[in-house]
Order: sequence, then structure tokens, then C-alpha cells
Amino acid sequence: MLHVTPICAFTDNYIWVIHDQYYAVVVDPGDALPVLNFLLQQNLKLIAILNTHHHKDHTGGNAVLLGKYSVPIYGPAGEFIPTLTHRLREGDRIYLEELSLSFSVLDIPGHTAGHIAYFGENFLFCGDTLFACGCGRLFEGTAEQMYSSLQKLAELPDATLVYCGHEYTLDNIYFAREVEPNNQILNDLETSVMKLREQKNSSLPSTIEREKLSNPFLRCNQSEVIHSASHYLNKELSDPVSVFSAIRHWKNNFLR
Repeated sequence: MLHVTPICAFTDNYIWVIHDQYYAVVVDPGDALPVLNFLLQQNLKLIAILNTHHHKDHTGGNAVLLGKYSVPIYGPAGEFIPTLTHRLREGDRIYLEELSLSFSVLDIPGHTAGHIAYFGENFLFCGDTLFACGCGRLFEGTAEQMYSSLQKLAELPDATLVYCGHEYTLDNIYFAREVEPNNQILNDLETSVMKLREQKNSSLPSTIEREKLSNPFLRCNQSEVIHSASHYLNKELSDPVSVFSAIRHWKNNFLR
């Protein structure tokens, strides 16, 4: 049986470990030390590293882990990550034999120019593109790219488990309620996430279904989201990319 365990790093990063009782795959190891400690404590053998994008808080542990374990490091073909051994783009598949685990690769640019996601076995590892109730900032891509990437992820099966790179959920919910104040699901979600965080538990994984019901960046065709975005810019908006761009700018400057 496969397990997905979060390892906390830095202020709010999650390094995801996919494992059974013998083997482990690590997703976005920004820091090697907590990964090494976890592998030692659980008596697990590392078999691969998966990177979603080039940012240091997602790749910074690669070299140290590679020095300890001679494993393949998978990552985006379109980004410079010196430690990569396998460069991936949409349409590629990887198979991790020890865990009998297969992933398809999706190109999801926007946060960075070459960002990718890994989808398989009902798991989605999407780095900093889709967050619970939010999405990543546009550091290298355009609003059109990010909107398209999010729509691609929204088309995955509703039951897909969403594992993203940061614990941003509560702050994202606070913003989502500003955008869509009449969405009762957000009120219920805030209560449940607050309880999890009070107990020092992760708010993740989310699901694609939950995100489609609660995440304003996936709801740019909803009347209340359109109204709020139009009010923020003080002009009428209609097409979903313009709505997305408006609420992304709003979120960048949002203070609760």
C-alpha cells in the first residue's frame, strides 16, 4: 500500500514522500536534511526524486540527496536544474518499478516558464501552480498561460488528490471569501482547516472536486467571482482570463 507523507521545510513548504514500507520517492526536496532524517527513521530506500519546477525551495536538496543515493532525478525539460538526469515534458510517462507507480507528465506553465505536474494513481503533484483555494504567483508566465494550466488540472477526475508545495490554505480561504462571500462551502472549509492547523496537521491533500467548488481561480466563469473582479478593477469584465488576471493581481496585494 502506498502512503504520501508531508515533510515540513522552511516556513511553509511541503516535501512529499511517496512510499511503502521499503521504498520512497521524494517530490520537490528543497532541503535534504529533513528528508534524510525521515528516510532513516522509517528505514526507507530512496529510489527517485521528482521536481516540478526550478525554484530553490523545491530543488535545493537535490545535490545532497544525490550524493547519498544514486537515483534518477526527474524534472522539467524547459528549466535549468543542474542535477536533473531525466528531462520531462507533457506526454512523457515515468514508471517507478519498486513502487509499481506510474506518472504522466503535464506542462503547466505560469508560475514558472517550464513548470510540470505529475499525475497518476489518483495523485496530482502540482508544485506551486494549483494550491488549495489558490494558485501560484506569475513569476515567469502570463495570465493566459496560468489560466490554461489551471483549466487543464481542473479537467482531471474529481477524486484526484491534490498535493501542492505550500501550506497556504487558510490565507487562501480568507481571500476566496472576499471574492465569493456567498459561497457556503468556503465557510465550512475554513472551519475544518482551522481545526487541522490548530492540531499542527496538514490541510492537504485537497481534491479537484473541492477546488472546483471553492477555489476562485478555478471559478472565473461564476457570476459572483466575475462581479467581484469587475468591482476590484472598477470596470466590467466578461472573459475568464481577464477575471483571472484581476483576482490574481488582487491576491498579490491582499491583506487580511
